[in-house]
Amino acid sequence: MFRIALFLLTNLAVLLVASIVLNLLGVGNYLERGGGINLSSLLVFCAVFGFSGSLISLLLSKWMAKRSTGTEVITQPRTPDEVWLLDTVKQLADRAGIAMPEVGVFPSEESNAFATGWNKNAALVAVSIGLLNRFSRDEIRAVLAHEIGHVANGDMVTLALIQGVVNTFVIFFARIFGHIVDRALSRNDNSGRTGFGFYIATFFAEIVLGIFASLIVAWFSRRREFRADYAGATLADKHSMISALQRLRAEAEQIGPSHMPATLTAFGISAGASNKLLQAFASHPPLDERIRVLGLL
Repeated sequence: MFRIALFLLTNLAVLLVASIVLNLLGVGNYLERGGGINLSSLLVFCAVFGFSGSLISLLLSKWMAKRSTGTEVITQPRTPDEVWLLDTVKQLADRAGIAMPEVGVFPSEESNAFATGWNKNAALVAVSIGLLNRFSRDEIRAVLAHEIGHVANGDMVTLALIQGVVNTFVIFFARIFGHIVDRALSRNDNSGRTGFGFYIATFFAEIVLGIFASLIVAWFSRRREFRADYAGATLADKHSMISALQRLRAEAEQIGPSHMPATLTAFGISAGASNKLLQAFASHPPLDERIRVLGLL
């Protein structure tokens, strides 16, 4: 129920922000009299909607992550483990040249961790209880360094911008396709009104183009995962990073891959796919490939 409410709230926020921005820009309608289409107005319209969703999600990312995972932020450490966790993140953040992130633990027996936040100096790094219980401190340190690497590299912001760009062009080209189909179906209608064919064709085009767009986003996400592994190897140490990935691989072979909420899949450390077709859409490279690349450093 909470995730449904969150989804509806986010979409309402997108519609509200987009409507305000479009009114401020004076772009109310991209269709011209006589059935033509104003490409400049259409591009602005698509950019506003394309970026609104990704940027609002970015701004709300910490709040959404805490609530969707049940993450408890450590403000006053109550145990030696929590003291160590805060001290370790502080050391890694200082080495990476970023401000101290919030540090949290989320109640999952799966081994996983994530980092999120709209700004590298206002981030959240969280680890699961399962990871804390089963990994050695050197391995946990490497995983934390991996997540700090995501933050220091600005991966959350970059991914949001890339998502905004691909959203823009998916909406843009889908509406052009829909307009062409609509005009072809209503050749004798000079009223300039949008017909039913426009909506069907646009919906179909958005699905097809969205699939291709997701390949672009997934490709970038896999590239940045290698960079975060490199950060884990340099901010912590290479052997601990490899050991952590090997442990994740062993767990995945026994109980299957770890599952994160959809909004955080791209930021979890252990997500991935083994099927060749699914790998093209995966946010993470296969663990075997990540271990192999680290071994070459």
